[in-house]
Amino acid sequence: MADQSLQLRLTQKLALSPQLQQAIKLLQLNRIELREYVQEVLDQNPILEREGAAESDPEKAESSEGADAADGEDFSEWEQELSEYDSWQETPSYQEPAMEMQIPDPDEDSLRDHLLWQINLGRFNETDAAIATAIVYALDEDGYLPDTIEDIRASLAPELLVSPEEVTAVLHRVQRMEPVGVASRDAGECIQVQLAALPSGTPGRELALRIARNFLDLVADHDLAELKKQAGAAEEALRASLDLIHSLEPRPGARFDNRQDEYLVPDVYVSEVEGEWRISLSPDNDPGLRLNRYYIDLLRQSGGKDAEYLKGRLQEARWLLASLELRNRTLISVAQCIVDMQQDFLEHGEMAMRPLILKDVADVVNVHESTVSRATTRKYMLTPRGIYEMKYFFSSHVSTDDGGAVSATAVKARLQMLLQSEPHKKPLSDQDIADLLGQAGIQVARRTIAKYRESLGIGSSTERRRQYRRQAAAQAAGIH
Repeated sequence: MADQSLQLRLTQKLALSPQLQQAIKLLQLNRIELREYVQEVLDQNPILEREGAAESDPEKAESSEGADAADGEDFSEWEQELSEYDSWQETPSYQEPAMEMQIPDPDEDSLRDHLLWQINLGRFNETDAAIATAIVYALDEDGYLPDTIEDIRASLAPELLVSPEEVTAVLHRVQRMEPVGVASRDAGECIQVQLAALPSGTPGRELALRIARNFLDLVADHDLAELKKQAGAAEEALRASLDLIHSLEPRPGARFDNRQDEYLVPDVYVSEVEGEWRISLSPDNDPGLRLNRYYIDLLRQSGGKDAEYLKGRLQEARWLLASLELRNRTLISVAQCIVDMQQDFLEHGEMAMRPLILKDVADVVNVHESTVSRATTRKYMLTPRGIYEMKYFFSSHVSTDDGGAVSATAVKARLQMLLQSEPHKKPLSDQDIADLLGQAGIQVARRTIAKYRESLGIGSSTERRRQYRRQAAAQAAGIH
């Protein structure tokens, strides 16, 4: 029999109060999610109502003490508790409790993100992963690969020298990824790849493969008589194969096409008043809630289970009102700090953007970095220069020759300016751009230039050269 003993173990644990949980949750909600969350609470809590709503019982609509629960609330204790909570997140042994979001994030991955995710999970060695990544970045919106094998090889050189056979082998692997047929050079190859991926016993598969290799132009012209003659197949077998071909997706990137119009409503407005930059919150950040005085009077007169129920709802209502006020105070403080630090951007544009990290704002506002992150994620700021996600104003820095620093956003702006004036017959390579920025005192590696260029949706020098040639040919032919 095993020995039994008592042991005393001392552990440290941070307990989250319901108020803090709600404050954290509200801070990370965007404008639409906040509106939905508040509506859900209104549907469940009779103590709360919209300002301007008719009283439930006009005869008893008398003034009640404490109706405006958030007025005069001392938030210093809440802010301290929130700061302590965020500090605990840095401890690996602590896990944040799951908090269910009211509205799931509707955003879907792009085709590029979906394929890169599969590459990261696939059994690619370092060289093959680099080739596969280059192929993915070369795809067009339909999922086709307009570049040749030599183009892919050139985009990897000189850091990585690979043979045409290596690129072709990796290309075949990418074409079998989801969606099947991606990275095909044309519709015929796309359909062949999808047919080859079907089980060998699929009815009509072999004939469909032969048609896709040799007679796809007849299928496009709907010339069934000539197709039947050329393929030498019976009409029934021919129709089964055509049905199989028509069931395939000729544009593998189609379901990732998220180019629908998006309408952004700002959470924060920025304006210049008498030489000073000031911010104001969108009215949607203040849902205009108040306590229902009829139910408060009813609480005073009732007892038993009814009183317990109303007391619970009253406490929840007060917490919500206080949490909303704390959320707005944090948004105002963080937004004002960002505006103060990025005043040069507001006055002169992206070239004047200064490096800024979460800690810089957190130190000024006297909150934790995680609080700043929640306050800026999926929140938008309307400025005289346009509408931006608040996270846009944060960027890493690039060193300069004089020991200073310039923001990555400013470097991207310089990069775009250089490419706009580049010679069309000999576009600037990534190394050329890095050298030109070096002459301006900005030290940037070639790989960093490539990363910035790709993030801006700008093709390589080879891709831009082909684009310039097509534009020149179209102008010569009188096509505008």
